[in-house]
Amino acid sequence: MIEVKGLTKRYGAATAVSDLTFTVCPGRVTGFLGPNGAGKTTTLRMLLGLVEPTSGTATLDGRPFRERPRGLRHVGALLDAGDVHGGRTARAHLSALARGNGIPRSRVDEVLRDAGLAGAARRRIGGFSLGMRQRLGIATALLGDPPVLLFDEPLNGLDPEGVLWVRGLFRGLAAEGRTVFVSSHLMTEMESTADHLVVIGRGRLIAAESLARFAARGTGSGVSVRTPDAARLAALLEAEGASVRRGPEDGPLSVTGMDAARVGELAFRHRVQLHELLTRSSSLEQAFMELTADSVEYPAGDPR
Repeated sequence: MIEVKGLTKRYGAATAVSDLTFTVCPGRVTGFLGPNGAGKTTTLRMLLGLVEPTSGTATLDGRPFRERPRGLRHVGALLDAGDVHGGRTARAHLSALARGNGIPRSRVDEVLRDAGLAGAARRRIGGFSLGMRQRLGIATALLGDPPVLLFDEPLNGLDPEGVLWVRGLFRGLAAEGRTVFVSSHLMTEMESTADHLVVIGRGRLIAAESLARFAARGTGSGVSVRTPDAARLAALLEAEGASVRRGPEDGPLSVTGMDAARVGELAFRHRVQLHELLTRSSSLEQAFMELTADSVEYPAGDPR
C-alpha cells in the first residue's frame, strides 16, 4: 500500500506539490493522471526518497523507502528508462542490481525472459531502442519480485505487442495482490488498464476514485431518449429534477441527473411511448480534459 499524507514540495517561491493526501491500495491498478507540470514525477520521486518533501509523509507498506536497505525487494520502479549506463549489457546491469539487493542471480534471466529481452541480454544498453530500454526498465522494477510497483510513462516507445504485454503484466501483478501505481498521459491505455485513479493538477488533488466514477463526471455522461412526445416527456423529467437538453426536431433528448431505468419508469407510468433509450457514457479523456482544464499550465492556442 502507498500512503501519502499532506505531501508538499516547494522550490523557493514555486510549489510543485501542495498538501497531497491519497492512498493506493493493493489488488488493483491505480492510474496517476495530471497535465504536464502537475507534480506527478515530483510526487513519485518523493515516494522513492529521491526528493525530500518540504512537509508531509509518503510511505510504502508503512515505511519510507529510504528505511529499506534492500529496496528492490520491497519496491520496484521505472522513472526514466534512459537513466542507465549505456556501456553495460542488459545482463550486467541487472546482475549488479541483484547483487546489491541480495537477489538470486537466477532472477536476472527470469525477468529478461519475461520482458522479451533474453536474446538481447549480452548487448550493450547504449545500442537499445527506446522500446527496448523501456522493457529493461520494467524488468528492473520486477527484479526483486516486490509487492509495490511504480511506473512513470511505461509505454513510451513500445510497439503494439509491447503495449499489450504491459497491459496484461499490470493486470496480472494487481491480481496477485500487489500495489501497482502507473503515471501516464495515454488516456486510452488507462481506460483499458486502470481500476482506480489519482488525478492532480498544479500539485493539488483533483480526484481519488474509481475510473468509472471519474469518467461519469464528464458532461458526456447521461441518457439519450427518443420519443414522438418529446415536449411532454421533457416536462415530466424536469419536474422530477432531471436536466433535459432538446436536440434538433425529431432528435433525441439528452438527459442528465437521472439514470435510464428511472427515465423508462417515468415514461411507462405516464404512458409516453419511447422509441429509443440509451445510457451514454463519457470517455475518460473527455472527463479528464474537463476536470483539469483550470490546471493546464501551458494551454495550446486556437489551432485556427
